[in-house]
Amino acid sequence: MDAQFDAIAEGLRTDVKRLRGEVASFGRGYQRRAEGPLAADEASDVARAFRRYGQLKVTVDQIASSTAFLTGTGGEPEGDARLADRGVAHRVLESLEAERERLYRDVHDGPAQVLANALLEVEYLERVADRVPGELSATLRIELAELKARLRLSLDSVRAMIYDLRPPMLSQLGLAGAIRDYATEYQERHGTSIACDVDEADTGLAPAQELAVYRVMQEALQNVHKHARAVAVRLAWTRTDEGWSLSCVDDGIGFDILRAARRRASVGLIAMRERAQLIGASLHVLSSPGQGTTIRLQLPVAELY
Repeated sequence: MDAQFDAIAEGLRTDVKRLRGEVASFGRGYQRRAEGPLAADEASDVARAFRRYGQLKVTVDQIASSTAFLTGTGGEPEGDARLADRGVAHRVLESLEAERERLYRDVHDGPAQVLANALLEVEYLERVADRVPGELSATLRIELAELKARLRLSLDSVRAMIYDLRPPMLSQLGLAGAIRDYATEYQERHGTSIACDVDEADTGLAPAQELAVYRVMQEALQNVHKHARAVAVRLAWTRTDEGWSLSCVDDGIGFDILRAARRRASVGLIAMRERAQLIGASLHVLSSPGQGTTIRLQLPVAELY
């Protein structure tokens, strides 16, 4: 029996060594992809690869730990691999924000400017219509008023998109101030009541981490607007014994989490989860039909760059 046990243990050790090599190869692959400039779709792919690399490492480490338990031996040292992973994660986040900045400029200088100019032209035509005699003038004014309303609605939507693409200066407002600022603007834009509870203390987080937390908050509120049909939202950014916690709780229609997990279209949830994992945080989603939704991000204090 001892010989059989030794053979099984040796097979496990061999498998662990092979798996570690394959996981390391996977890691080198995504690091190579992250070395150069990344477009939006490429950055998302690299972020997903980073998450999967972490899952693979955790799984292999668990297998190695179990093997060590059987044989009484230790695992192989991993050196500075974790720091290297964080460096790549930082680059991914920078690439995502660079792409948002490019979109901001394109939308600001393109559609927003075109719509603003179109509104000015309609206002000019309204003044011309006032000089047209009879029923034609009234008809023109009605048509121009409807066109003006549609253009203004489109311009408001484009300006809201611009606001979402470029966050307030976190270095000036601080993360708590930026969260409060966005919640106020969101409430005015959509009419949804938001109760804010934010800890104003210095977070001690890296700028990239604060930006990722802000983006998760932003995505959570956008999901509320798109899907929840909520009347009220409670938004909190608080310090706990373990670290920092962000929570977004709405009183909307809720959803079936298991069904949503099977749908590839749940882009918002995927984006929030991947951003959280890139900064060493965890994201938890609680919901059920008719019971609202709670999104909570937990960022341990130890998980600093």
